[in-house]
Amino acid sequence: MLLVYPATHKLGWVRRFQLPSLSLKQVAAVTPPEWDVVMADEVHEDVPFGERFDLVGITAMTHQAVRAYEIADRFRAEGVPVVLGGIHPTVLPEEAQAHADAVLVGEVEPVWAQLLDDLLAGRLAPLYRAPIPTDDRLVIPWSRRDILAGRQYLTTQTVQASRGCPYDCPFCTVTPYFGRTFRYRNPDDVLAELRSFEGKLMVFVDDNILGDPVRAKPILEGMAGMNLRWGGQANLRFAEDPELVKLVARSGCIGIFVGIESVTGPHANHAKTGNGSSQIDLVKRVRDAGIVLEASMIFGFDDHDEGVFERTIRFLEECAPSIPTFNVLTPYPGTSLFKQFDREGRLLHKDWSRYDHGQVVFRPKQMTPERLYRGWQEARWEAYRLPAIASRVMKGKGKLVNLAYNFLRRGGIERPDRIVHIPEVAEP
Repeated sequence: MLLVYPATHKLGWVRRFQLPSLSLKQVAAVTPPEWDVVMADEVHEDVPFGERFDLVGITAMTHQAVRAYEIADRFRAEGVPVVLGGIHPTVLPEEAQAHADAVLVGEVEPVWAQLLDDLLAGRLAPLYRAPIPTDDRLVIPWSRRDILAGRQYLTTQTVQASRGCPYDCPFCTVTPYFGRTFRYRNPDDVLAELRSFEGKLMVFVDDNILGDPVRAKPILEGMAGMNLRWGGQANLRFAEDPELVKLVARSGCIGIFVGIESVTGPHANHAKTGNGSSQIDLVKRVRDAGIVLEASMIFGFDDHDEGVFERTIRFLEECAPSIPTFNVLTPYPGTSLFKQFDREGRLLHKDWSRYDHGQVVFRPKQMTPERLYRGWQEARWEAYRLPAIASRVMKGKGKLVNLAYNFLRRGGIERPDRIVHIPEVAEP
C-alpha cells in the first residue's frame, strides 16, 4: 500500500520545519499488519510512479486537490486502484469519484478495514461514508511514526487528543468534517502515547486542544512532570482562566496558535476568542506566562473596508502577540461561507489550487479583490518591519526565541513596493 501526501510546490530547506501528515499516520495505524505500508510525502520525495502497488491512498485538503487528482489519474492509468480521502473528497465526493476507484467520506478509522476487505474480495465500492460521531469520546489508535523514517521534519512526534468543534465558524471546515462537539481521547491513553516518545519536542495537531478545559486539564497535569516541550492550537478564550494558563505553561507548552480572526465586526466578538476579558488582556496573559503566542488575523470579511488593514496593525501593536499571522479569507468548499459566496455569484473561480489563504478567490463586499490582496501584503510587511519586531520581542519573555521566530517569518514576506504582479483574480 502506498500512501501519498500531495505537495503543491517545492519548499526547499523550509520542508525541515514542516509537520508530517497525521491523517496518513492514522491510515497506517488502522491498516492490518499483513499490509506493507509505505508513504510518499511530496514535500520530501517524488511519488514512485511505475512501481506495482495493490492500493494507493491519497489524502487531500482543498489546495491539494488538483495535484491529488493528477496523481490518482496517473496511477489508475497504470492499473492501480486508488482511494481518495481527506477534507476535500469528503465535502465534494462526486468530484473526487471521477478520479478514484473509491472515495472515503469522513474519518478513516471506522471504515478502513471494511474498505480493504472489499478490495481483496474484488467488490470495492465507489463510496465509503464514516458514521457521524454521536458522543463526546474519541477512540483512535496511536498513529504510526515508523512510516516517516528517513525524512526530516520539525518533529515526527505529533498527537491528536481531540476532534470536533461546536463554534461552527462560517469559514472553517473543522465542524463539517469532525462534528459539533469536542471529542477527547481518554487522558491515560494520550499520556501513555506521550511516554512512548524519545525526543522532547512534540506537537498537538488538534484544532483546539484546550476547547474543553475540564477534559484537557488531566492531560496537561499528567504532562507536567514529563519534561516535554510542546506546541498546539487553541482558542484565545482559554486565557480567561489564569490558573489554566499557568497549567498550560507548567505542562511544557512553548507555543500556542490562536485565531483572533478580526478586530472589527462579529468575528471580533466571537465566543471562541473570549467573552469576559479584552483580547488584548488575554494575549498579554499568555505572553507573560512565557508562552509564544501566534495570533492569526483574517482579511476580507463582509464588514471589512479598506481601513481594516491599518486598524489591525494598530491592534497588534497594542496587544503585541509574539508572532502575528495574516490570511486572506478563503471560502472553502463545505463551509457556509462557500455556499453563501457561490449563491451570491461572488466566487471568482473554482481553481482549488489557489484556495490557499494567500490568494483572493472571491469578490469582497467593500473593496476590490486587488485591494484586498495589496492590503494583505502591506499589513504583513508592516508587522514584520524591524522596529515592529523589536517592539513585540521586548514586551515578552524568551526574547531570543521570539526574535528567532520573527525573523523566520520575515524571510518569506515581500516588500509591497517590490510586488510587480498581483495574482490573476479574474475568471480563468
